This record gives sequence, structure tokens and C-alpha cells, in this order.
Amino acid sequence: MKASVLLKSSLLTSLFVITSCATTKYSEDISKNNYSNLEAGKIYKVTMRDGSPKQKILFRNVVGDNLVGTAGKKDSTEVIIPKSNVAAVKDSRKARIATGATIIGAAGVAAIVLSSSRAD
Repeated sequence: MKASVLLKSSLLTSLFVITSCATTKYSEDISKNNYSNLEAGKIYKVTMRDGSPKQKILFRNVVGDNLVGTAGKKDSTEVIIPKSNVAAVKDSRKARIATGATIIGAAGVAAIVLSSSRAD
């Protein structure tokens, strides 16, 4: 019984660790923010500090105090976002992986709970 509780808690902990990696939050002080983890050619969802809608951007590079990219792989409209307006950046690919991991983990925990309840 103790092993199953330990297993359940470790599964839940790993789920939280995986899902926390999908979003990078930035402070209002631009000099403290590190944008080096953004990779050119990846699609990111940028949350704005001013409350405007999230923007999807195919990131290209950082030019001065701006993030530069395009609106998508098929849409070549240039998107320029000032660093001072960036609250958080979410990697779409990591978010999908985290969602899948959460679903698989939840199914695993449910299977463990069902099997342990039937064993009694």
C-alpha cells in the first residue's frame, strides 16, 4: 500500500514539473529578462502585459528592444512585439507535449487507483 501512494505522488509531481516548463514568464525590468531561450523558427504564443489578446508568432530573432517574427508559417506578415510589453511566452510544442503527458499521467493514476481498490 505504501508503494502505491509513493508511486502516485511521484507521478503527480512529475506532471507538475512537465507542465511548468511550457511557459516562460518575464519581469517588467527588460534588463533582467533572458530571451536567449527563444529559438528561431518555433511558434510561440506571447501574452501581453497590457491585457491585449495573445499573439501567435513564428519567432525569428531579437532586434534591439523588440521580438521580431511572422504571424505564422503560411502568413508572412511581420510581427514586432516590444520586450516591455511581453508578460509571458508559451512554447506551443511544449504545451502540447505537457497536455499529452498530463492525460497519460492521469490515466496512469486512475489505473493504479482502480487496481489497488480491486486488490482489497
